[in-house]
This record gives sequence, C-alpha cells and structure tokens, in this order.
Amino acid sequence: MRILITGGAGFIGSHLCDRLLSAGHEVIAMDNLSTGSVDNIAHLAGHERFQFIKHDVTNYIFLEGPVDAVLHLASLPSPVDYLNFPIQTLKVGALGTHKTLGLAMEKKAIFLLASTSEVYGDPLVHPQAEDYWGNVNPVGPRGVYDESKRFAEALTMAYHNYHNVDTRVVRIFNTYGPRMRMDDGRVVPNFICQALRGEPLTIYDDGSRTRSFCYVEDMVEGMIRLLHSREATPVNLGNPAEMTILDFARKVLEVTGSDSEIEFVTPTDVRTKDDPKVRCPDIGKAKRVLMWEPKVSLEEGLQQAMTYFRGKLGLT
Repeated sequence: MRILITGGAGFIGSHLCDRLLSAGHEVIAMDNLSTGSVDNIAHLAGHERFQFIKHDVTNYIFLEGPVDAVLHLASLPSPVDYLNFPIQTLKVGALGTHKTLGLAMEKKAIFLLASTSEVYGDPLVHPQAEDYWGNVNPVGPRGVYDESKRFAEALTMAYHNYHNVDTRVVRIFNTYGPRMRMDDGRVVPNFICQALRGEPLTIYDDGSRTRSFCYVEDMVEGMIRLLHSREATPVNLGNPAEMTILDFARKVLEVTGSDSEIEFVTPTDVRTKDDPKVRCPDIGKAKRVLMWEPKVSLEEGLQQAMTYFRGKLGLT
C-alpha cells in the first residue's frame, strides 16, 4: 500500500511510519512541524519507501500517483498547544479533515481519522463506550479541541454515508511512550521529567482524577488492525486499567527511583477547567472486532519512556 500519514512527524504518527514501513508499505509523512519534529523521523531519511512533505493540511493537498490509505493524525492534541493556538486547533480539525477526506475520495483510498477520548468530555457514563455521546462544554477552553474532533467525526461519517468513502475512526485514549514532547503539558512527560530532574511532581488539585495509560506500541497495533478491518464507525483504543493521578505519580517515582516529593498545586490558569474527572475506555468493541487489547504493562512502558526522556535530558 501507498499510505499518507498527516501528522507523520508527531508522536504517534512517527511510530506508525516505522510500523508500516517495516510491513513493506510505502509511506508519505506530511506535517507542518508546528508540534511534530523531524527528529522523530530523522532515522527514516534516505529510506527508499519513505517520503516527508512539509505541508499544512488546512490547505489543499496534492499528491501525484495512487494513494491507498490516508491516516489523518494532524492535530494539536496537548493542552499547552490547543490553549495557546485555539483557532489553529479548530482549523486542523475542520479544514484539515475536509482536505484529507477530499484526497481520500479522489484517490478512492481508505480514510482513518485519529479522534480522541475527549469527544466524551467530562463523562457522565463510566467507563466510556462508543455509543456514549459525551458531555462537552462547547464554549469552554477545552472546547476548541473537543469540538474539533467531534466535528471531524461527523464530517468523516458524512463522507462515508454520502460519498461512500471507506472510513475508520479511532478514539484514542491517553497514550504515552518515546517521542512525546517534554514540554507538551501532559502528565506522563511532566512527571517523568520532574522525577528525573529531582523536582517535585506537581499534581493539580487533589490527584483524585483518573486516567488510563496505553503504551504507544499497543496503540499503533490497534490502529493498524483497524485500518485493515471493515469497521467504519468509531472504535475506542486505550488501556482499561484505570488509576488516579496520585497513584500514577507514585508509580513514576517507583519506576524512576526518584526521591522527588509530590506537591499538590492549584492552577492559576484555565488548565483544569472542564478537565475530565474520570477517563477509562470500554474496549469491548476493539476486542470483538479487532481482536485487540493492550499487552505492554505500565511498568514496562514507563521504563521505555524513562529511557527516552533521560536521553533528551542528557542524563544517559
């Protein structure tokens, strides 16, 4: 297959490039490098089946030749990014999805949308299954990301229903691993880097919010299985092993061997406004349709992430 990955220089996108190339496919990574980095794909330079194109997907996309699949991962997925760049976040979810769907329709390609668990908002149903419609504040600070993904899903299904585009939609729950940005504001790089530096691990509020963490290798496996399936409607991919942020901080201290303290802080900005109190995927559909569930333990995944961040901090 000849496959386009938008956001291909990003965290998950670059891992998808690796995996698809290793399976013998031809891969085109497209990224405007606003949050992605060429460092994530530098090892692929010169690969005969790999091409990188710097391009903003909110603009028209032209590619010569056949394209068998379009994997749309371009996004500003971290709170730091979408709070600082709200308009761009909305544009990539709306215009970027429109342009990539148009390309998929033109090329008669499979279209896979990387959506998010954030479509469920601050959920009133727990754990979250695909038939839950969510509890999202459309005018809150997180709404620019949440609603951009909800719109992207609606647009994807419209192209599926009215233009017969062969669609896939993955709702990605908290994913972590090597190639995450240290400064992206998410809890995994925050805690690991603080622990490695010997700084206090800062927990917003009382640490009782919950998350579930899926290692990137497992996430990529699930996305590829979805790509090769016939499932057109949304599928949750994530790890159903839920834990509080406080327990996660303790796990990070255990894995890193750090003596850092845990410090509870009250944010002075809008960082936690509308932040989900709980988050845990119901992966029954993924198990049934894709025969998929996560395999990598939290301890093993955190070890891999720690090794990566130690290198980025120059501590190896």
